[in-house]
Amino acid sequence: MNSDDAPQSKPRSTPNVLITGTPGTGKTTTAEMVAMATGLKKITVGDLVKERTLHDGYNEEFDTYWLNEDKVVDEMEDMLADGGVCVDYHTCDFFPKRWFDLVVVLRATTDKVFDRLTERGYKQNKISENIESEIMQVVLDEARESYDEEIIMELPSNTVDEMEDNVEKITAFVEQFRQARQ
Repeated sequence: MNSDDAPQSKPRSTPNVLITGTPGTGKTTTAEMVAMATGLKKITVGDLVKERTLHDGYNEEFDTYWLNEDKVVDEMEDMLADGGVCVDYHTCDFFPKRWFDLVVVLRATTDKVFDRLTERGYKQNKISENIESEIMQVVLDEARESYDEEIIMELPSNTVDEMEDNVEKITAFVEQFRQARQ
């Protein structure tokens, strides 16, 4: 857990939002919709890791990169300094606490996670690992251990209607944050 509470150089006028959750819970779709609705810049950490080689190689068994957390944090530090960013990633415990004003943990039923990951062509071992993670609420627990409870928002993400409701809730938070800091 990175509990870096270092003060920021200046208060943000626009929040940074982290959208996290087990793969298959709708993070990327939700983050895209939030970015469009709010004007926040979207960063998909998985893409950043691949594009900027922020990893220590490839894990064939799970068809994923070995994330180098230090490289990711170093790369993203300046990107989040002034606020106005929506970050999409499936875990959250290594990001500095000071980065985020809202941490959204998306949750989905295991049948939805299974269907979505199967549709993406995930290997069976990776599907099983992610379903188990969702059952055990691993990402939610990480968020609760890493961030203050009052900035965590746990939201269901099984249907299009739920996703749209989530975008409305996050957008309302962003607008309220901006208005409070004018």
